[in-house]
Amino acid sequence: MAEYTQKPMQPKLAVELVPRSTWEWNVRSELTRTQWDKLRAQIYQKADHKCEVCGGRGKKHPLEAHERWSYDDNTHVQTLVGIEALCPLCHMVRHMGRTISLGLGDVAMAHMDKVNGWTPKQTEDHVTEAFKVWGERSKYNWHLDLTWLKNVGF
Repeated sequence: MAEYTQKPMQPKLAVELVPRSTWEWNVRSELTRTQWDKLRAQIYQKADHKCEVCGGRGKKHPLEAHERWSYDDNTHVQTLVGIEALCPLCHMVRHMGRTISLGLGDVAMAHMDKVNGWTPKQTEDHVTEAFKVWGERSKYNWHLDLTWLKNVGF
């Protein structure tokens, strides 16, 4: 009989920390203001103007655009795989390092508990693991693959 190992389920809302070498870069800086506004509008419309993770909206900024990346830990290539519409709270979770530095870590972690149906300990363990991955990835200089932008017409 073959042994079956189930992969752990990905949480609905996860921390995504970009390596230190790409901190100062974002898609918005690569596009004109008009292009960025057009791209964001498309992303928000596709998401029916709701957060793609929790379905919510922020009060001051209903939605924010978040870059999604995949990482090749062997070649150190960080590949843009899409942009998602997030409410400000979900966006704070994705950027937990910055959020903690702003003193809002507890707010973001409480939101993560709620969205994932986790205990505070589960959330804390997830955040700890995300920072371990970030620490390893930040030892290297990453190269960006922005092919996704070309594929969507930018």
